[in-house]
This record gives sequence, C-alpha cells and structure tokens, in this order.
Amino acid sequence: MSTKVTLQDIADALGVSRNTVSKAINNTGVLAESTRQRVLEKAIEMGYKQFSYANSVSEIRNPSVARTKASGEIALFTGNFLNNSHFASTMLDKFQHEISILGYSLTMHRVDENNIVDLSLPISYRPDNTKAIVCIEMFNHPYCEMLCGLGLPVLMIDAPVASYWKPLDADILLMDNFSSIYTVINDMSKRGLSKIGFVGQVTHCRSFYERFMAFREAMYINNIPFNEDYCLTEVHAHDASYKEYLYKALEKMKELPEMFICANDFVALDLIYGLRKMGIECPRDIKLFGFDDSPESKIMTPSLSTSHIHSQIIGYSAANLVVSRIEQPDLNYRITYTETDLIYRQSTD
Repeated sequence: MSTKVTLQDIADALGVSRNTVSKAINNTGVLAESTRQRVLEKAIEMGYKQFSYANSVSEIRNPSVARTKASGEIALFTGNFLNNSHFASTMLDKFQHEISILGYSLTMHRVDENNIVDLSLPISYRPDNTKAIVCIEMFNHPYCEMLCGLGLPVLMIDAPVASYWKPLDADILLMDNFSSIYTVINDMSKRGLSKIGFVGQVTHCRSFYERFMAFREAMYINNIPFNEDYCLTEVHAHDASYKEYLYKALEKMKELPEMFICANDFVALDLIYGLRKMGIECPRDIKLFGFDDSPESKIMTPSLSTSHIHSQIIGYSAANLVVSRIEQPDLNYRITYTETDLIYRQSTD
C-alpha cells in the first residue's frame, strides 16, 4: 500500500521548510516564483494530490503553455435577494470575473419556500451544462444535503449550523468569525466592562453560531462571567419584524448590560431602534459592536464598530475552491476561512 505524501515529505526532499512548501501549494504568502514552481513540480513528482488552488497539473508542469479554457456553467443558489448591502454583492463580481477568465459562466437561481419544502430545484436551473454549485444564504440543512447528492461539486459560502454534526459533502468558505470578537472583548475588559451580552439568532447560520461561540470563549478567557440574562438569542426570523421583537425583549430585561456584541450590523441597527424607543443612547448608556462592515455601519449614528469582511478575497477564494474541486474531485473536503479586520468607531467610545 502506498504511503500518503505529506508536506513534510516534500520539504525534506527539497531541503526547504515545511512552511515554504505550504505557501507554494496553498498559494499564500510571499514566495519567489521559481521556488513555488520547484515545490509544485516536486509535489507532482512525488504523487501529492491535495492542491487547494485553481491551477491544473499541466499548467504547473509547463507554466509557459496557456491553459485550455474550460466551458460550462457554475450555478449560484441563494435563499434571499442579495442587495448592495450584502457582502456577497461585491464578492460575486470578483467570483464571476475569476471564473470567466477560465471559461465558466455564472447562472443565478433563487430557491423559494416551495423548493425548500419539496426539496426541488428552481425551474431556472439547467443541469446539463452545470459543472458546480455555489450556495449563498442557504441554511436549510436537508436542502443542502439534497444539493450535495446531485453528483456535482458544491461550495457553501457560510453553511447551516447542523453541518457541524451532519457534515455536508461540500467545501465550506467562511470569514474569520472569531478574532475580532476576541479582541474587542479583551479591549473592553481592560476598560473595566464586565457586563456584556450577545444579540442574534445563534442557530441562523454557521457564522452566527461561531460569533456566539467566540463571544462565550472570549468572556471565559478574560475571566468575565457569562450571563444569559444579557443575551437575546432566541429563534426569531431576522426580517422586518425583528426590531419590534428586540424592542419588546429589551423592555423585559431586568438589567441591561454595558455592551452588546451583535451577530451582524443589521442586528445592531435593529437593536438601536429598540434602545432609542426606551430612551437609551449609544454609546453614552450602552456600547454596541456589529459584524460585516456594511455600508450602513459607516453612515449610521453613531457609526458602528464592526468587523470588516474582505469581499473580494472571499470571491477569489471561492473561485479557487470551486475550480480546484471541478478539476480534482477526489480532494478532501475543505473548510476555509478568510481574514477579517476589527474596526473601532463611535459605538464603542
């Protein structure tokens, strides 16, 4: 039985560090092109298969030869309309640009409630020419399972919470949901804040759940007691009625915390509505932190401290993940995170 080739095996064969091999194979970090090419050629020679970028094997072996353009459609499935405030609007521009260079076109399909209930495909979907499926705002686990059973590569950009204990046969792309929340709670702790709560439906999606877990872990690390009475995490649709729900929930709280960590910027906006109806001002009476760095977060009053998502990087990463899966369907399924940046504004002053 052949032994699986590891990054360390390749590093040993070339006399370089494992980190250098990792940078070359994952196409990350700064690396001389000659070194990268040498690592890739050695990896292919040794039978390494876990490449995680879009380059084909023939292109690695002979980079001077232009790759033959592929053809076919990559189908985007979404459960919601993606307006200009959603990070996906910018991300999709980059994604479409990257796949079009390689010869693929993008088709978009709205999945409605009837599709979800019936586990049926949108009537606009054409299976004959589809090479892969990308899902955005698709958080119904049985429906995602159905898509993963179609025999096509599937990329989930964010995913249902149930994918933790019922893994999907798909690659998953997420933003870093942890670092900014760890940092902001650590910083607030140093300023003497000890009453901090979380707002948002934790089970809405994998990202919301991870942000809540980051909140819990950061509280523990900073030796701050976790108090469920400061949290509004009940199951409630994040729709037009959400801000009224939050207002009524705030009224029922015996004591407000000194700060709320919100699942995203729009939760923070709805929360401010309820707080103002109660005569509570941010940041004078309570501090808020959002997530996503939506356009609204910059122009609202007060401007919102948040975590910036690099939409273009997500689009580029999505294209790499999808195309590499099309070209190498036997790759292990991957969970990939893109970095985020903490941005302090007026809401945490």
